[in-house]
Amino acid sequence: MTSKTSEGTASLDKALDVLDAVGSVAAGLSQAELAQRLKLPRTTLYRLLGTLVARGLVRRDPLRRVYCLGARCFEYARAAYAMPDLVAAAAIELRALRDMTGETSYLAALDGLEVVALDRCDGAHAQRSHAAVGQRKPLHCTSQGKAILAALPPERRDALVRELALAPLTPRTITDRRRLLAELRLTAQRGWSIDDEEIALGVRCCGAPIVDAFGDVRGAVSVAGPAFRLTMERLELLGPEVAEAARRIGAQLAAARPSRSDGEARAVPGEWAFEGAFPSNGGARMWWADRLAPALHAAGAEVDETVADLEHPIVALLCERGDGVRVLAGEAWHRYGADGQRLPDAEAAPSLPSSGVLAACAGPAGQAWVCQADGERWRVGLVDVAGAAAAGHASALPAADTGWLLPEPATALAWSEAQRTLYLAAAGSGTLYAAQVRHAGLRRLATVPKGSGRLGGMAVDAAGGLWTALRGGWSIARFEADGSMDRVVALPIPAPTGLAFGGERGRTLFVTTARDALDRESLDAAPLSGRLFVVDAG
Repeated sequence: MTSKTSEGTASLDKALDVLDAVGSVAAGLSQAELAQRLKLPRTTLYRLLGTLVARGLVRRDPLRRVYCLGARCFEYARAAYAMPDLVAAAAIELRALRDMTGETSYLAALDGLEVVALDRCDGAHAQRSHAAVGQRKPLHCTSQGKAILAALPPERRDALVRELALAPLTPRTITDRRRLLAELRLTAQRGWSIDDEEIALGVRCCGAPIVDAFGDVRGAVSVAGPAFRLTMERLELLGPEVAEAARRIGAQLAAARPSRSDGEARAVPGEWAFEGAFPSNGGARMWWADRLAPALHAAGAEVDETVADLEHPIVALLCERGDGVRVLAGEAWHRYGADGQRLPDAEAAPSLPSSGVLAACAGPAGQAWVCQADGERWRVGLVDVAGAAAAGHASALPAADTGWLLPEPATALAWSEAQRTLYLAAAGSGTLYAAQVRHAGLRRLATVPKGSGRLGGMAVDAAGGLWTALRGGWSIARFEADGSMDRVVALPIPAPTGLAFGGERGRTLFVTTARDALDRESLDAAPLSGRLFVVDAG
């Protein structure tokens, strides 16, 4: 009897087969063509296409009645290579090389033991090179691969060469490691490489490595065409031109690299928390909480004090007008005045959701954004902190703009009143989303690699930049509106958890931190873990 796991795997295989087939034809395929190609029952194919369309991986062209790759595929590709700046920087140079030579120009990046085509500009001739974007090729027999290998530090280059299979794809492919290393040394000396019909008979290529101002090899650019047009004599003339184009691309990448600042954070005098979280600007003071040893703190830039102990773990914290604060502990909201004194529970927030809350932040006009589970999905909705549901409040946004259905749980929220944009952090995938009111969809702003740290709390500065804590990454980072990371601030602790702007001019960034679950080595290296920090982010 077939297990549910086997059935699920079979369905996944079929869905991926559909995605592969759609992606293999630039003009798209009709449902009938897909059924014929994949030999799938009509009902099965219809169901698979419906799911892929709903997830944005496939889109249907209603005019031509064909299915093509959806925008989500391009988002995945951008996240996988994490170098949109490289593609943007190379665009003009690719066109210039194409116009100068009449041949197809390519941009590629290193991925394991292969190069992957990131972009191309098609040549003017009918007979031309036409490798697809996303196509993977071996390192040893391509001009791009040899250019990248030649520019790498010797120890890394030699390690990669030892792992290469050196498969003979044509009679001209180099299959001897000593000969390959000798060609790489020649390539490094002159600054450009040649593929002399080594991956495909009748095709020659000339490539050069893209190296940024910090010495990092970011990829390679190349020109490819039929051997009868790209003669060896012509390649000798084109090589320096390709190398110069690669140099100009690399020069543009220097400004795109985020600056890293050290020594800008200092601890505020006060007690440490097991897991500090939810810093919120209350005007005269900064409110924050210890989630695990539940306590409410109030702080300024020079002093931090504990104002209340609670009985249950703290889930959320929301400032309100008049410098008071509401705290969700367990499954009950409690309200505290500006003096830190607890008000009667009857004056808490009866209409605020108290069950299944994953994240919350202050919203427009005294309202709040709250993320909750919604069946097997998650939803962010707008509620009125004053007591009435936002959809029925006079100052609320239109009902259609009160929330979004999410593909994964949001672990932190941040509202930008100036941009009318809600930012969402999904720590599980490392994804930052941006959602604008009166727009139903979410925009994937950026994806943070797991090695950089786990996404924590967020805050928006006066210039519209989005700051996020990188838990486990010993740092906080700032993102521009286009998703590019433009600044990283190093911290003396490993686990920043939450962020909020405050201070006299609103330019002081308050950072909560955690010490729970840190090993002894980390605590010895970061004894201030758990304290509240301030950073001058102006």
